[in-house]
Amino acid sequence: MRRKVLLAAALAATAAAWAGCGGGGSPLPINPPPPVVNNTVPVQVTLGPTGNYVNGLFVTVTICAPGTAQCDTIPNVLVDTGSFGLRILASQTTLNYPQINDSNGNPLGNCGTFADSFVWGPVAAADVILGNEKASSVPIQLIGQGAINGNANFPPPPAACTNSGLPPNDTVQSLGANGILGIGVFRHDCGAGCAPGGASPIPPVYFSCPSTGCTATYVDLADQLQNPVWLFPQDNNGVMVNLPSIPAQGDTTSAGTLTFGIDTQSDNGLGTAQVFTVDSNGEMTTTFKTTTVPSVIDTGSNLLFFLDSATTGLPLCSSNNAFYCPTSTVNLSATNIGAAKETGTVNFSVGDAETLFNSGNAAFNDVGGPSAGSFDWGMPFFFGRKVFFAINTLQTPVGPGPYFAY
Repeated sequence: MRRKVLLAAALAATAAAWAGCGGGGSPLPINPPPPVVNNTVPVQVTLGPTGNYVNGLFVTVTICAPGTAQCDTIPNVLVDTGSFGLRILASQTTLNYPQINDSNGNPLGNCGTFADSFVWGPVAAADVILGNEKASSVPIQLIGQGAINGNANFPPPPAACTNSGLPPNDTVQSLGANGILGIGVFRHDCGAGCAPGGASPIPPVYFSCPSTGCTATYVDLADQLQNPVWLFPQDNNGVMVNLPSIPAQGDTTSAGTLTFGIDTQSDNGLGTAQVFTVDSNGEMTTTFKTTTVPSVIDTGSNLLFFLDSATTGLPLCSSNNAFYCPTSTVNLSATNIGAAKETGTVNFSVGDAETLFNSGNAAFNDVGGPSAGSFDWGMPFFFGRKVFFAINTLQTPVGPGPYFAY
């Protein structure tokens, strides 16, 4: 689930997020201890390449033509623990990446749907490098038409992709980033539902794209967009996001780390973190006052998006109803409930978004907005916490993913 609001042109989150779940199967065993490698990569909260993306968590990703040293190094890729798979704007690449075709030899297109937008483009293969960790021949999405080998005739998004009414995010300006790194709790962006014998009708996620146009199709798991972390040779059972605390008025920027693996090295142990198991949609639940709704923990959402003004009692901003604007900062609490009934209380604050945004800062721990019927613990939740995301079916010392822990 990725949802955002931009300072210049806020997008209200009005559509339910598409939940791409790749669940099922028995837990995969923990492999023998791998060689120790540097399993971290720096991340930073900035205003992004467009200068107006508050609470955007960005990382630099290197992608290479498979098996070669010909690579594109791409900064300002949004870290999104609410989605699965790497998506890069084709305009930010310089190389030709081999397209992935269906069983009939037609190029595959992918429609990635988020809470506030969609991205369309062909599926290609690339080696993905994050710091010193490398995943080989990973199916990724190149956002935009004409994205593979200069093929300007790659078809536009079909109606099944656009009929949600959501806007496309196919430029740096509209996306607010150069790409999206989906490293949530599932291995594939769609999973069994999009594989042969899966859901009926065929989900509008993968499309067979001959020159005559695109139609929805089933795709083998191996050819779906992959969370690259689970394809690392080591440190591949999850990730940890670690960001420092920031002041209530926000900060100009915030630097932290993205650490790969859970309890695979001395720097990624769970310690006292509490585990919250999630369901097949990657969700737990959250109770606020007397209302209980599905919830996620998501770096890809830049606010705390929760419920509606009538339920929370928080007024909307006069200039933009995508934000909450109480007259003074309000201290609140909610209870998270895991799928296995684990519980924990979270204390949080919501301030006047308009005043905070006018500060010019990039990082905020107390900005919120409405999302009727759901609770999205976005970027404000992460400051001052170590937050873990365990990938489905992959074993950890406390059991297999999927789960959140903090």
